[in-house]
Amino acid sequence: MLTDGNAGRARILFAHGAGAPMDSDFMADVAQRLASDDIEVVRFEFPYMQKRREDGKRRPPDRQPKLLEHFQHLIAANSQDDIPLYLAGKSMGGRMATMLADLPEVSGCFVFGYPFYAPGKQDKPRTEHLQTTTGSISIFQGTRDPMGKQAVVCDYALAGGIELHWLEDGDHDLKPRKASGLTQQQHLEYAVARCQQICLSTTL
Repeated sequence: MLTDGNAGRARILFAHGAGAPMDSDFMADVAQRLASDDIEVVRFEFPYMQKRREDGKRRPPDRQPKLLEHFQHLIAANSQDDIPLYLAGKSMGGRMATMLADLPEVSGCFVFGYPFYAPGKQDKPRTEHLQTTTGSISIFQGTRDPMGKQAVVCDYALAGGIELHWLEDGDHDLKPRKASGLTQQQHLEYAVARCQQICLSTTL
């Protein structure tokens, strides 16, 4: 695990995506932006990624039950009565986080690029649990994300506790094209500021 910041008022468990580890450029950038003297960010890796780190061999993600079991173990280990615990994740890690958003130990959930469907498979949305969840979930999504374009996702019936933040021209890494006049840094600054606001508002 990698830890940034201090859990003065909140802690965030941050899960990686399917193909990149906890110390990827995106994970490191977002974690370090989120972290402060009041917010601790704990990055971790799922078992299959831990094995890849040990032997260097790429392998597919573990099956969903194993991913969720590992995440739940970390939730239990990082829960404290006086410090709100939030879950966060990039893509697949964010999807797993949303599946655990209803747990009593979890104060909220942040997702950076939700994989609403596999590329080219819009007919098979991964949204069943998002229709019934009672958790507080903030999803930061690029409008041209190939796993969740705005024009497609806006037709989904999602639970009331889900807040979608659309980032103009962003891709799955929230990165816009140069022609848009926007930057990935601007999008990340917006997303991080909103996450920090939510984390700290619950402890006032």
